[in-house]
Formats: sequence, C-alpha cells, structure tokens
Amino acid sequence: MRKKCRKGSLEDYRAYLKSRDMKPNTVEKYIRDIRKFLVFIQNDKLDHDAVVRYREYLLSRYKDTSTNSMLVALNGYLKYIGKKECRISLLKIQRQFFVDESRELTREEYNRLVKQADKEGNQRLSYIIQTIGSLGIRVSELSYITVESLSQKAVCINSKGKIRYILLTASLVKLLKAYCTQEKRVSGSIFVTRTGRPVDRRNIWSSMKALCRRAGVDESKVFPHNLRHLFARCFYEKEKDIVRLADYLGHSSVETTRRYTMTSQIEECRKTLEMGMVGEHCGHKHKNKRKKAL
Repeated sequence: MRKKCRKGSLEDYRAYLKSRDMKPNTVEKYIRDIRKFLVFIQNDKLDHDAVVRYREYLLSRYKDTSTNSMLVALNGYLKYIGKKECRISLLKIQRQFFVDESRELTREEYNRLVKQADKEGNQRLSYIIQTIGSLGIRVSELSYITVESLSQKAVCINSKGKIRYILLTASLVKLLKAYCTQEKRVSGSIFVTRTGRPVDRRNIWSSMKALCRRAGVDESKVFPHNLRHLFARCFYEKEKDIVRLADYLGHSSVETTRRYTMTSQIEECRKTLEMGMVGEHCGHKHKNKRKKAL
C-alpha cells in the first residue's frame, strides 16, 4: 500500500506546483533547491536564523543570481508549509547591461553548427537548429511546427491558457516543405523520433552537444534555449523594437525580453558612454600652450 504523504512534504509541494501549471523542469528545479536546504539544516530548528545561515552558505558557493534563484524556491516552500515568518529577502543585485560573452552563442558559431550537421547528413538536427534559430521559439514549442502549419505559414501555440501566433518565414517554409517531402511526412509534427513521437528537449540537447564538439563550438554555449537568445539579439539589432520582440517571444513583460537583448560586447557599452565629456577642453588647453611656446 502506498504511504500517504504528510502535509508539507516535498511530494505534496511538488503536486501543488504542478497544479499551478508550472513547467515540469521548473518544478524539478524547485524541488532540488528545497531538498538542498533540508539537507543543510538536517535536524536543526527551522527558523529565520537557519534560513539566514543557509543564505550565507549559498553565497560562499554560488553566484549571486544562483543564490537568489534558490532562495525564491525556498521562500515559496516556506509560505506553503506555514512558515512565512522564516522567509528571507533576496540579494540586491545591480542590473547588468551586458552578458558574459563566453556564454553567448554567436551567429558565426550558429552557422558552423548548421554546416556541420549538414556535412554529417543529419538534416533533422540541422533543420531543428534553423527552425528554433529563425523563429525564437522554445524547444517545448517545436511540436507545434506541423506539416499543416506550413500551408498556413503560421503556427498557433496554446500553452497554459495563453495563445500566440508565430509567423513562418518564406525561407523556412520552403526548407521544411522539402524536408517533409523527403521524409514522406504528410501530417502532424515535422520533427519526430524513429517511433513517430515529437522530439523532446533531451533528444535535441544530447544531439547538439555531440555536434558542437565536431563543429568546434564550446559545449557550454550549445543548448536549445541559447538559440532563442540568439534570435532575440539578431532581431533587436535589426529592428530595435523590443515591444514587438516581446510579442514574438511570448513574453508578458518587456523586462523579461530586455534580458534577451543585452549585448555581450563590453567595448560597445563603453562606446555608448563616450559623449564628449572628456578630452575636448583639455585638448584646447594643450593647443594653446603649444602656440604660446612657439
């Protein structure tokens, strides 16, 4: 007989998070973060002081952003089990205006991945990369790209009660129609496994990891969501329209979109700060001194 979970257990909380339509990967992350805290306190009293000590523990081992992410998960759990008074404030982090270039996939690296997949005859992976890269969709939304959607040149995505439309470019439609003809696919999701099921995140990630080694691209940069970031940066560099980009990405907040468009080029940031506030006045002084000396 299955043992009934006690109120406040991780299994109870897991079920609660799922009932709120939280993404499965997010649910598992929250559970991992909370389990980490429970291991930390072990048999100690669960009070505010214990949470403060845990925050210091996290800070000694993780980046500020990772610490805050884990504290968000913990605060939600503390509220759920009736320990609201134990919740702790997050770290105040200055908003960044550029991202770490070493973690950012470039257009040149993207092209190398596509070329390598084509070279190896792995058309499915090549076209998956191009589909995500050209549309900026989430990997979980890839199954919505169907044979039927090609004739409509648009995709309707219904997720968590939110409906949005993705426009398919003419070049992508042409590419995918040729692929469907070759694969003799006449209906349903375009990208499927050998058993006919839509490819999932795990299928794509493992294939991309193997590909990047042969394409000479750093593995840390190669994961499906980074293609979404690349789309956002390329679109914003071209159009400078963050509101429309938010619509394309399915973001309810422009602030979320802003994080996708941060430049990785520190030098570009420095150039934007050059506003003629330094050097001109000093330059005139030096010129006057040279004239007097003559």
